[in-house]
Amino acid sequence: MNTTVKTPWHLWVVGVLSLLWNAMGAFDYTMTKLDAARYLAEFPPDQQAYFQSFPVWANAGWALGVWGSVVGSLLLLGRSRHAVTAFIVSLVGLAISTFYQFGMHWGDLQRMFGNFPAIFTAIIWVVAIALLIYSRRQAASGVLR
Repeated sequence: MNTTVKTPWHLWVVGVLSLLWNAMGAFDYTMTKLDAARYLAEFPPDQQAYFQSFPVWANAGWALGVWGSVVGSLLLLGRSRHAVTAFIVSLVGLAISTFYQFGMHWGDLQRMFGNFPAIFTAIIWVVAIALLIYSRRQAASGVLR
């Protein structure tokens, strides 16, 4: 008996949009960590120094958040149930990164960037949680295998 579940159209929309969204974060992470002069030139020296001063554990959190979400998006497009795990890893990384930036350096962030980091991080949290919920629902319905 064949119990293959047809891929719903919205999986492709969510998968492609999430991959594009998360690719922007991956680009930012990569350019920052590679110390890409042309990319970093857009930022004042104090902002460059802030990102370069992250301790190893904060960089690890940032990496988990960024790359977990990219892998999750790719696994979602591949209809793999492991997308759920990747999005969980991404949320753990986001929690670590959020704790470092807002729990330990809120004053620095607000001085350099104003309220933008708080607003943008809230959007990132909403998207990341939505992707986890979506992937869990797709796994539960048999779309992800």
